[in-house]
Amino acid sequence: MNLDGKVAVITGAASGMGRAMAVRFCAAGAAVVGGDVDQAGLDQLATEIAATGGQFIGQRCDVSRRDDADALIARAVEAFGGLDALVNNAGIMDHFEGIGEVSDEMMERVLRVNLYGPLYLSRAAIGPMQQRGGGAIVNVGSIANFSGAPAGAVYTASKHALLGLTQSTAWQYAPRNIRCNAIAPGSVPTNIARNIPPSVMESAGFQRALPFMGCLPRTVTAEDVANLAAFLVSDLACNISGALVPVDGGWNTV
Repeated sequence: MNLDGKVAVITGAASGMGRAMAVRFCAAGAAVVGGDVDQAGLDQLATEIAATGGQFIGQRCDVSRRDDADALIARAVEAFGGLDALVNNAGIMDHFEGIGEVSDEMMERVLRVNLYGPLYLSRAAIGPMQQRGGGAIVNVGSIANFSGAPAGAVYTASKHALLGLTQSTAWQYAPRNIRCNAIAPGSVPTNIARNIPPSVMESAGFQRALPFMGCLPRTVTAEDVANLAAFLVSDLACNISGALVPVDGGWNTV
């Protein structure tokens, strides 16, 4: 899986799947600009990748802010001369609320990160990719793309909307050699749930999700997801676009 000469932007790069993607992409020869709200985590990752000879720049980015998203893409173009790949990985969970219980604040927060972030970044990426003669976008969906069971209403809706963005982008930009795919991880140990209060575990929504969680075939590693993302931005996947690819050990078949 050769990514030599490719320039990639990866969001949520300071931890979890985004961190694994940055390491994997750099090991395959790509130059990577990683965005995250955790600047300390980005700095640590940059030091580790530099020690292996990789090219990585970390830039603080809140993907829900249009100016931050635009600046992240601009940094890649400025630092490495262009853009070939974008991975919209940054995301947050809701608190497992059904639509009857979810607050306006939760709606706004989840949609701005999980949907508006990829919208802003993808919009900014199209121009630089066209200048390079094409490119690849990977949107990180979820097992919630296949079922309403594993999360609340807003998180699930955000991931379904992200699939719509994926398919629209794939169709609109195929003549310009820009591909767009989505990946749907299963249960991956990451920091996505770190801001969920312990009380949520006692909520009706979480208790409703538990039977589905009990069907989990196996835990997926961040490296499993990174390998799939690297494949989808590589030239090996040159004719794959508009797809939703699960990496969940078969959980989506429940």
